[in-house]
Amino acid sequence: MSTDTTRRASAEFFGTFWLVFGGCGAAVLSAAYPQLGIGFLGVALAFGLTVLTMAYAVGHISGGHFNPAVTLGLWSAGRCANRHVVPYILAQVGGAIAAAAVLYLIASGKPGWVPGGFASNGYGDLSPGKYGLGACLAIEFLLTFFFLFIIIGTTSKGAATGFAGIPIGFALVLIHLISIPVTNTSVNPARSTGTALFAGPEFVGQLWLFWLAPVFGAVIAGSLARWLYEPADSVDTVVIEKRAA
Repeated sequence: MSTDTTRRASAEFFGTFWLVFGGCGAAVLSAAYPQLGIGFLGVALAFGLTVLTMAYAVGHISGGHFNPAVTLGLWSAGRCANRHVVPYILAQVGGAIAAAAVLYLIASGKPGWVPGGFASNGYGDLSPGKYGLGACLAIEFLLTFFFLFIIIGTTSKGAATGFAGIPIGFALVLIHLISIPVTNTSVNPARSTGTALFAGPEFVGQLWLFWLAPVFGAVIAGSLARWLYEPADSVDTVVIEKRAA
């Protein structure tokens, strides 16, 4: 890989690592203690803050995707070059798995700790609220669709792109507040893959949904946005700083 591609992929690795470690860490480590009182709101804020902070830290390098569905949605919108798609997705999945491994190592340091669902996503018996397959497919598709819509809209011509990380981060907070009881919130195939590998084979067996629904929702949103919004200045849309073609 070229130096530029390596830098971009590294940014995606670290950004996705922080998202999974911070968001899932809040669920696994802090939400386990009711006396701390973080609940669903605290976990939702943790996920939003990870995206917000890393968008400003490395968004100017890679675009701050941290999510295979975001990468494919931006690609379908003409905002991500073909050559970046595979390296980004590999880096994102690698970062998610690495973060889940470190989180598992830390969490298992407590005597008597059991992983349980390990902040993984699921439907049916593995859904926090026991929601069925159809409901989980629908919510993951819909929420990822609107997440991409927000990302593309806030980084389009005429938007205050220097502040785009803020609405994007808060959008992820809102998404988690809506769907934690349904699927434990994915909208991110890398995040789902990382935790499922440590939660057990039953969660791995349901990963197909948490790839299919988010990717499909993102690609549809990107295709619609290609028509709705003006073309980006370049195919490498950056959350914080847009580069001229």
